[in-house]
Order: sequence, then C-alpha cells, then structure tokens
Amino acid sequence: MKAIKSYVYCPLCGSRHFSEDSFKSRRCMTCGFEMFVNPSAAVAAFITNSAGEPLLTRRRSDPAKGTLDLPGGFCDMEESAEQAVMREVAEETGLRITCARYLFSIPNSYHFSGIDIPTLDLFFCCEVAEGAQPTPMDDAEECLWVPADKLDKSLFGLKSIRQAVEKYTESIKKNLKN
Repeated sequence: MKAIKSYVYCPLCGSRHFSEDSFKSRRCMTCGFEMFVNPSAAVAAFITNSAGEPLLTRRRSDPAKGTLDLPGGFCDMEESAEQAVMREVAEETGLRITCARYLFSIPNSYHFSGIDIPTLDLFFCCEVAEGAQPTPMDDAEECLWVPADKLDKSLFGLKSIRQAVEKYTESIKKNLKN
C-alpha cells in the first residue's frame, strides 16, 4: 500500500473527510489542512579496502532479509546526510568514516510495516582508516569484502541498491578502460 493511502483521518482535526488531493497529498475537507507525503532521506556507503573490494553487508531483517546490501539507513531528524552515513556505517559495521563524498541519488520505495514509504537514497563514497575491519552489528548479519568484478546485482534485495551497484560497477569498468 502506498504511504499516502494509509492516512484516513486528518492528523490536525481527526476528520474522516481527508481525501487524496494529488498523487503526493491529502486534504481535509473539514479544516482545510493539506498533508504532503514526501520521500524520507536514506543513505548508503560504498567503502573499499586496499584491494579495491567494496564492503557489503547481509541484511539481518526484512525487508529483503538475508540479501546483500550496502551499509546505510535512514537519516534522523536534524541530521545531515553526511552525519547519517557516518552514524549508520558505525552502527552496522563499527567502522569510523574519515571522509564521505556524495556520489548520486536514486528515488526508491521502502516496504515497511505493510506500507510503501517513498525514499530518496543518497549514495556516498566513504573512506575508513587503512586496515580497519568491520564487525556485523545492528541491521547487519554479516560484513564481507567482495571483489568488484564479482558483484552480482541480483543478490541485492533492495531496488535502489541494485541500481547503485550497477552504476558503481559500470564506473569501475569505464575507469579500467581509460
């Protein structure tokens, strides 16, 4: 179910006359309040070791439990995307990011608690201390370094992560040709 469809009552006055006004908003016919459902910001990190192998995690929980992922998660209120990627990487792997450089974004939908939440996933190239080793924690069941030429996007359970891995592997191939 799309997130916007899950809102039945006006959060301001409680009226049931809260109907779809556009594909991204609902309006209350009683009090006039209009609520927009905009994407939640999420972050993911491409971290490579000295051999150029990206760090992957295996998802501990649904959605997509057991599939491969990149370290990352949702931004908290009053947190920048850079702060979020540093926090999420530390929570999932124990690694401390020393540098985070924005790469690109991909719109996505994240299925959680029966609702499809619109997200805007922000991808970063991150550096950690040389030789630092990850430890699976929080949402990560496993941390693994995988040779870039062995990345198989079909093993990633989340759509935007698959798309990002594809972009990442294409850029590596392009750089090898130059």
